[in-house]
Amino acid sequence: MSENIELNKSTENHDVNSNSKKYNLNRFSVAPMLDWTDRHCRYFFRQLSKNTLLYTEMVTTGAIIHGKGDYLKYSEEEHPVSLQLGGSDPQALAQCAKLAQERGYDEINLNVGCPSDRVQNGRFGACLMGEAQLVADCVKAMRDVVDIPVTVKTRIGIDELDSYEFLCDFIDTVSRDNNCDTFIIHARKAWLSGLSPKENREVPPLDYPRVYQLKRDFPQLTMAINGGIKSLEEAKEHLKYMDGVMVGREAYQNPSILAHVDHELFDNQLPIADAVSAVRAMYPYIEKELSQGTYLGHVTRHMLGIFQGIPGARQWRRHLSENAHKQGADLSVLENALKFVTEK
Repeated sequence: MSENIELNKSTENHDVNSNSKKYNLNRFSVAPMLDWTDRHCRYFFRQLSKNTLLYTEMVTTGAIIHGKGDYLKYSEEEHPVSLQLGGSDPQALAQCAKLAQERGYDEINLNVGCPSDRVQNGRFGACLMGEAQLVADCVKAMRDVVDIPVTVKTRIGIDELDSYEFLCDFIDTVSRDNNCDTFIIHARKAWLSGLSPKENREVPPLDYPRVYQLKRDFPQLTMAINGGIKSLEEAKEHLKYMDGVMVGREAYQNPSILAHVDHELFDNQLPIADAVSAVRAMYPYIEKELSQGTYLGHVTRHMLGIFQGIPGARQWRRHLSENAHKQGADLSVLENALKFVTEK
């Protein structure tokens, strides 16, 4: 297969979902982001979009099996929600996948994309791209014990293993015999040494055409694209070639993008969510969490960017940042913060 990948002219204006009224689960999703997409974050995002697939932070098999906390906790309102697992032991992954299905998760996703040193030391994440058969074994072990989808999130290459042939071999091995039928492809390679996780999200160049080509060469597979996507207009462009789009940092830093997802990407008859109403829809959840000892700031830190670009947004952020972590902070902090964006 050629290294000089060009777009197939015959598919330039072909939306792979244009004739479908029932969209796949991965049509639009928010990426798993460590320290960001916790259960409070996901509950807030769900107030903005009912159709977006939400991912947990990556949870290791060791944490689930041996940890003292409940690493599978989530709210029923978060559906559809996918658990992203980190690990490389097929038996442990199968055990965790079974637990996740019992808890009601809609999907299990295997992390084959994170490049951090800590993840590599645990032998999971992006380094697994170099062990395609092991990834296939892990997926099969999970699929053997669950009925929900098992998917893989990966990069387009690692270190010097970054040819298109290498990527195709990886996808072919993992998907063989209908083992895995859904992949989320981060359109950057990962450097396993020399770059921090943050740099690995920014320094390696994006190669969207390579991911488009992958979808054309594996038309039987469901594929979503991830990396550097900042608007729904960009998402629509990607959907001309791909089955789905995953957005990461932009959705977190500017959650208002999610308010338009249902209308723009699923059904234009659906209403556009109102940001103020979405904030106030959080009040019962917040009151429940406060009664259980959660600090207000643990929830509101995920809501800081909701009014980005709106007059008063800076004051909204400042008021929450300065007051939500104070002892005894309650809903009055949010009501006072809302005045900056509503009383104009």
